[in-house]
Amino acid sequence: MSIDDVAVVRPGGPVDRSRMFVAGGALGVAILLVVVQAVASVQGVQGPLESLFRDYVLTPKSASVPWAGLALAMVGLTNRQRVVALSAAAGIDVVVAAVRYLSGGPLTVGNGATWVLTAVGVYAAVRWTGEQRRSALKGVGLGALLILATKFGDAWLQVTIMAGPMVLDEFAQLADHALGSPSWHMGQFVDALGPVGYGILHWVYIELPVAAIAVAVYQLRNGWPSHYLVRTFLLIGLVGPVFYVLFPVVGPIFAFGTEGQGFQVSDYWPNLVPAPDFAPEPLSFDSTTPRNCMPSLHTAWALALFVHSRQGAWWLRLGGTFWLVCTLTATLGFGYHYGVDLVAGAVLCLTIESALRDPERGWGWFRVRLVGGGALVLAGLLLSYRYLAVPMGRFPEVSGPLVLGALAAMSLGFYATFFARPDTALARWGSGANAAVTDVLVAPTR
Repeated sequence: MSIDDVAVVRPGGPVDRSRMFVAGGALGVAILLVVVQAVASVQGVQGPLESLFRDYVLTPKSASVPWAGLALAMVGLTNRQRVVALSAAAGIDVVVAAVRYLSGGPLTVGNGATWVLTAVGVYAAVRWTGEQRRSALKGVGLGALLILATKFGDAWLQVTIMAGPMVLDEFAQLADHALGSPSWHMGQFVDALGPVGYGILHWVYIELPVAAIAVAVYQLRNGWPSHYLVRTFLLIGLVGPVFYVLFPVVGPIFAFGTEGQGFQVSDYWPNLVPAPDFAPEPLSFDSTTPRNCMPSLHTAWALALFVHSRQGAWWLRLGGTFWLVCTLTATLGFGYHYGVDLVAGAVLCLTIESALRDPERGWGWFRVRLVGGGALVLAGLLLSYRYLAVPMGRFPEVSGPLVLGALAAMSLGFYATFFARPDTALARWGSGANAAVTDVLVAPTR
């Protein structure tokens, strides 16, 4: 075999397969966009294409998400190109926002970021070549996926309503009794913080994507690493909402509080912690409240942000911790989630992160047991919340430690596998059989 034979990329080789994969993914996303939009139109709600159209020419649904997508796209550009792109987006936003406001519309931004993101993608595809083109399109693709994911998420919430006319909040609340009904206690705590504390928590809660982009930009500041936060974020957003349909729950402020629009069991959240009801039943609920509690994806995303901030600068680690603590406080204190939702969301995050982290290490037993074990723990938790809620509520001194112990075991395995100090017993245990193989391979020849 000659050197030329090695250098030539044959048809059907890795490059062709990569292009086919990208093309197939883009086609799949386009088809999914059309299908979801059709379903949304039939139901009389806003679909992803309609929402995307508003980002271009009307009022964007979010001011921060288009800019977060554009920030991701900047990773694939040079410094000069970033200055030009960001300046153009800011200028367009100022002009469009001014015209909208003077015409009686809201004062918001986002159109410029969407326009420039599209322009960069088109220009890179048409005019650039080689590594410059590949890097730019990768950044644009990630930014576009982030924006589209939010559009799909909004539409999927309507699907959860159609698929779950009956909600399982009485089961979740009874299972949550095993953890001491933390949403009620945290709700009282948030009330005690007053409007300033509430405002800070609310801003942190809704701006989680912005914090994630800050971490991602830090990770991508020197190019494309083998793994970064956006991959975990997107996969959580893809996998997590499936459980909304399997386990429809609306949350304590809706099922047991003042936001139930007449469908709530009673109005005692958060001031009165309910006594356990050992005869839970599915509840018929309204056609406007999303069934988006189980598992808590805000918890999963905030935990992913925390994990990815651990290897950054001190201010990034501090920010990741702040965002995790505030997000957990908000999810419970606003009445959007039960404690058992948060446990399930944390297990989901660690399972997905275990599948993606350190891809260069391959799929040894260390990864299989974490991903498989996490999937089994998550399934066990959801099945227990649904079918063992009564014994969980009757024997909280047993079921509570079991629920928290399952999360602790998953956390310990994750830490030992990916974060334990090298050459310690914990790290060797976390590496599993792979460590023994490595020791043999690196041992000197006698």
